[in-house]
This record gives sequence, C-alpha cells and structure tokens, in this order.
Amino acid sequence: MKDSLIYKRHSVRKYKPDPIAQEHLDHILRAGMAGPSAHNMQPWSFVVVDDRGLLDAIADFHEYGKMLYKAPAAILVCAIREVVKNDHFYQQDIGAAIENMLLAATECGVGSCWCGIHPRLEVERPFVELLHMPEEFFPFAIVALGYRIEEPVSSDRYDASRIHHNGW
Repeated sequence: MKDSLIYKRHSVRKYKPDPIAQEHLDHILRAGMAGPSAHNMQPWSFVVVDDRGLLDAIADFHEYGKMLYKAPAAILVCAIREVVKNDHFYQQDIGAAIENMLLAATECGVGSCWCGIHPRLEVERPFVELLHMPEEFFPFAIVALGYRIEEPVSSDRYDASRIHHNGW
C-alpha cells in the first residue's frame, strides 16, 4: 500500500524546462473534471498557462508562486460565479478536483504544486487583470506543473493520535 500513488504525490517546486506533453496535460485536466462535486454542480473552469511571460508575471505578484519562474506550465483553477452562488460546497468540490489533478500529474511523472488564491482579493485581482478574466469567473488556485528535477523522498505522515473511534 505504501507504493500507492497517494503516497508518491509531493509538492514539487523545481522543474526541468521541458514543456508538458499534451497527453499529460489532457490527462491532468480530465482528472480534475472527474472530481466529485455536490449535486454534480462542477463549479470549476481551467486556464492552462504555458506562456513564459505570463508565468513570470504571476510569480512576480504571487508570494507563494515563485516556483512559476521555472515551471513550464500551470493550470489556473477558477470558480464559476453563477454556479457557486447556489453551491455551499464549491470550495470542497474544487479542492477535490485539484487533488485529482495533483494525483494525475504524479501518475504522469509530472511534478506539481498547489498554490491557493481565493479568498484573498489582493491575490485574485492581479490574475483577473493579467488574464483578462470575464466577470463570471474568479481565480481559486493555481497548480504549477513541470517534470521533476529530482525524485522527492516520501515520509510517513500517519499519526494514530489523531484518530478517534465513535467519538472523541
């Protein structure tokens, strides 16, 4: 079980400059869209960013997105305003979609790192301006992508003290 894909996923911040193969990118996006969502609302939309100037500009303003200076691609995960206004669980839904994307990236040998954006308006605004986002969407998170320079070392995070049965 420790060889499971789940335990191989890591936040990777150092990448080779090689572009992401289209088949890998397609698999990652399909995995995101296969994520579970409350009432099948699917509150997400995705923007693939592989333009070096845009990736650098994002790294300039996103304090936790500095790995984008070297990443050959990223996926901006957006929420659809019309959908989320009636969906109290959209944050969980989009989080599940992102986790699917991270696992799919790992499966393809692509390193990834999830960087939050929403609900910080000071981080959302530059994305909206830079990418000329329509009003009906807002940026939720960005996932940096690139082939890993080095293989990350797995650690066992299991902590039995955090598990309770039938109550606290």
